[in-house]
Amino acid sequence: MSALTIFTESEATTPVWYSMDAAEMAEKLGSKGVRFERWQADRDLGDNPDPETVIGAYQHAIDRLVAEKGYQSWDVISMRADNPQKEALRSKFLSEHTHGEDEVRFFVEGAGLFCLHLDGHIFQVLCEKNDLISVPAGTPHWFDMGSSPHFTAIRIFDNQEGWIAKFTGDPIADGYPRLP
Repeated sequence: MSALTIFTESEATTPVWYSMDAAEMAEKLGSKGVRFERWQADRDLGDNPDPETVIGAYQHAIDRLVAEKGYQSWDVISMRADNPQKEALRSKFLSEHTHGEDEVRFFVEGAGLFCLHLDGHIFQVLCEKNDLISVPAGTPHWFDMGSSPHFTAIRIFDNQEGWIAKFTGDPIADGYPRLP
């Protein structure tokens, strides 16, 4: 189940706030400019849907977001435990970084942990099926897909070139809980 855990940036073992309630999560994250919402497909996706089927099932929600925010492109990414690059990709995503654009992800299946470094706190957002998160441009963050990743997500971009990271060099991510 989706969850938000908040730590101070100086204490990585004891949370100062925790909730699994989507409305509470959306309110707490929204106060920091982070969008969190739940989407539903407009059809059954079946087993192992292709990217076109995934996009089609959520096109209504994508169109609403594009109309509101002016995003330019979207795609589907899937990661599985048998991916030969999983360790290198996990390591890269675990380094704190920022983007010059919003990082928008919608989880079609599976899970991932977004960790946001905001105002002296670390907001760990466990995103699961039907969760959308939009991390504002310039927000220091990292992402953990776990040691045996399993997720499919829709990525939505401001920039036609897609995901461009600027790594901060801050090792803070090393001290916080990760997915198994």
